[in-house]
Amino acid sequence: MSSTPSWRLLAPLALALLFGCGGGSAPPVIHPKVQVVTVGKADVPIYSEFVGQTYGQEDIQIIPRVEGWVTGIQFKEGDPVKKGQLLYTIDDLPTRTKVDAASGDVARAQTVVANKKADLDRVKPLAAMNALSQRDLDAAQAAYDAALAELRVANAKLETANIEQGYTRISSPIDGVIGISKVQVGDYVGRGQLGGAINTVSSLGDMRVRFPVSETDLLRFRQRGGKDSSVTQARNAIRLLLADGSEYPQAGRIDLADRSIDPGTGSILLQAVFPNQARSLRPGQSVKVRILTDRATGSTLVPQRAITQLQNLYNVYVVNDSNKVVMTPVKVAQRVGENWVVTEGVAPGQRVGLIGNALIDPKVAIEPQPLEWDYVKTSGN
Repeated sequence: MSSTPSWRLLAPLALALLFGCGGGSAPPVIHPKVQVVTVGKADVPIYSEFVGQTYGQEDIQIIPRVEGWVTGIQFKEGDPVKKGQLLYTIDDLPTRTKVDAASGDVARAQTVVANKKADLDRVKPLAAMNALSQRDLDAAQAAYDAALAELRVANAKLETANIEQGYTRISSPIDGVIGISKVQVGDYVGRGQLGGAINTVSSLGDMRVRFPVSETDLLRFRQRGGKDSSVTQARNAIRLLLADGSEYPQAGRIDLADRSIDPGTGSILLQAVFPNQARSLRPGQSVKVRILTDRATGSTLVPQRAITQLQNLYNVYVVNDSNKVVMTPVKVAQRVGENWVVTEGVAPGQRVGLIGNALIDPKVAIEPQPLEWDYVKTSGN
């Protein structure tokens, strides 16, 4: 009896398993869900940003006017201080010595004046009776006048000594916040600018922000402001961007411009003033000043999230009528708020996908998820 080959028995079983498992059917097509926005068109404001620094409403340096050893510090660093509040005391022994010496000179001069006055009073009636000559009267009068002059000099020296004595007690010139002291009790301080400032008191009312603007920008601002009154009006309410990118809640205004343009940098220094009731701004902060400089009419707007950037190349994913995405290069002008102004590549009314870094097969149709976006509001209008 001949046996049947084993492969002949296994072949039908393999075919049955193959067709039974559906091995010949294609996998189902997945249509990814993608948020889609419509390219907008609007008149948008164009802002320019400038790097600036904050200053107090008043920043007064504390500079000693006498030399000596610091004997007392009468404040807590970083605390508010009042005008006239005592801040520092300096050793007053040398100035007290001057005051005592000047007081002695005044007393001596007063004695001389009294003696010369008595001499003059005796000479006058004798000269009237011709008992003494006119020359004697003139000499007595001259001696009295000289004594009075010496008394005035002595009084002036005493006043000067008292003023220097007052300089040993340094008081706050304004209401404000005092900084960290550069000297401690026992340190020796100099006089005037040569000795340097030992502290600063800043008033934190309306804060000043100074920032340089190029000569070209300045001329452009003036030309544009003359053509569009709305730009000029809006420029009176400028904005401030803090170090973390957040916007300061209160608007400011241009306060002044420097008298000349710096020939080294080709820029002019401007100053803006911002309210600071909450005392959230402090002197020395690095900020950005945002000023309305123009208005772009009929601009094509695309959300920043819809644009991908690789170095200097910008692309968007246009969704065509077949709901397939087509990567399209675009040219951008400036960023306004949360959007880009696009000059080439897309037109208002087209749809673009918010894909980001996701991988989408351009041959597969997507499932559009329409997303409403207020391009006027997000552009800073």
